Amino acid sequence: MTPSIDAYRQVRAATLRLVDGLDDADLTPQSAEFASPGKWHLAHTTWFFEQFVLGTFGTGYRRFDERFAFLFNSYYNAVGARHDRPRRGLLTRPSLAQVRAYREHVDNAMADLLGSSPAAAAGDLVELGLQHEQQHQELILTDILHLFAQNPLRPAVRPAPEPAAPGPVAPLGWVAFDGGVVETGHAGAAFAFDNESPRHAVALRPFRLATRPVTNREWLAFVEAGGYADPQLWLSDGWDTVQAQRWQAPLYWELADDGRTRLQMTLAGLRPLALEAPVSHVSFFEADAYARWAGKRLPTEFEWERAAGELPVEGNFVDTGAWAPHADASPAAGLRQMYGDVWEWTASPYVAYPGFRPAPGAVGEYNGKFMNGQYVLRGGSCASPRSHLRASYRNFFQPGQRWQFSGLRLAEDA
Repeated sequence: MTPSIDAYRQVRAATLRLVDGLDDADLTPQSAEFASPGKWHLAHTTWFFEQFVLGTFGTGYRRFDERFAFLFNSYYNAVGARHDRPRRGLLTRPSLAQVRAYREHVDNAMADLLGSSPAAAAGDLVELGLQHEQQHQELILTDILHLFAQNPLRPAVRPAPEPAAPGPVAPLGWVAFDGGVVETGHAGAAFAFDNESPRHAVALRPFRLATRPVTNREWLAFVEAGGYADPQLWLSDGWDTVQAQRWQAPLYWELADDGRTRLQMTLAGLRPLALEAPVSHVSFFEADAYARWAGKRLPTEFEWERAAGELPVEGNFVDTGAWAPHADASPAAGLRQMYGDVWEWTASPYVAYPGFRPAPGAVGEYNGKFMNGQYVLRGGSCASPRSHLRASYRNFFQPGQRWQFSGLRLAEDA
């Protein structure tokens, strides 16, 4: 089903709202090879519609600038050469004003196309483009946070009032699930990425899942117990990474000048560490080591999906406006914060489901070619759009990456 013009405009407008108040100086630099400038995200998501939709279905469409195909292609080898990823921060031109004009040019052409009852194939690509843009909305926030964290001024992306002190979170509880053969993967006619299919049967042993994610307070106990200095807790590659990177705490944790007070860099600037909020910005290696220290383990992605499958997609998302993980002081029983707040690492490597086939053409490069050396995360974060998430959604990152809002929930065998 082809998205409406209103649906298209809503997603595109939401992207621009994320960078309100930021200028060329904020949106041009690149803080690390794994991150991209905000300006590049604004242009790349626009290039996606120009390249894959308007380039095929836009009758009489004229490209805004032929050179942009080289500048703003990400990793689609089938459509031509591209600017080197580590050098995206050197693109001082085009200016932010030109990128905004590029977005407007493409949006006008897309409005014409969507108003003309395009072919079903065009509608499918438009939906993919909107879902792709929602992924980049999250990346815009996490990449700018990483950039601003390198600045000694610790600037805020968007100042926010100090949150009210939450009540104590409920003690960690457990929810038991029976074993057996379950169906996993996407079902139904609604949109899903190709890596969520085909739906297939998985055998699960009985297991228990923690009622909430691990909190900063609980992680602090791991730090103070010497968790980062005990090689017995770590996978071999994880221990090598800890030593090479000199990790002593999650990314963005700092000590105040008094040497005792814990602070954390956030999208609202440097703030006192919210002890009751879910821990965030930890790698798979760290999540795995913490679980081992706690005498538990990480859930598999199939256990996670089994537990989340009947829950509504509710929680703290980018739509909420907080842009930070929230403490959950709810006394309600059962699983909480399964969606939003922090992506939850699973023990599952990112591999193809049985029978997986990538989409034909260049868009087949979207997910399939990354199925090696990465681990699956589930549930979304405080920087994810709510409408983008579902139980079968599979996010994936390399095990040493931690600049995303990534946390963990413990599991154990029943």
